[in-house]
Amino acid sequence: MPEALAGNAETRWFLYMIETAAGALYTGITTDVERRFGEHCGGRRGARALRGKGPLTLVHCERVGSRSEALKLEASLKRLSAADKRAWLVARPACRAR
Repeated sequence: MPEALAGNAETRWFLYMIETAAGALYTGITTDVERRFGEHCGGRRGARALRGKGPLTLVHCERVGSRSEALKLEASLKRLSAADKRAWLVARPACRAR
């Protein structure tokens, strides 16, 4: 059984942000940033909100701990305005997924 489905306490969850060609920011969580970004870019399994909005750029990713912590951080960021999301990004390294 894949680690993410097994409910393994050591499953690594990541928060990521993608910027569309028009400059919109999309926030999501995953256990595999490279795979998920590829899905978004490929269009078939990516988020509907990103379809036809490419090229896409991964602008941020960071390990956040448990799925619960990742969901809470994702929800808090999705409530921010675009300007506040960009300010949040400035205070963080570009990508800390590894």
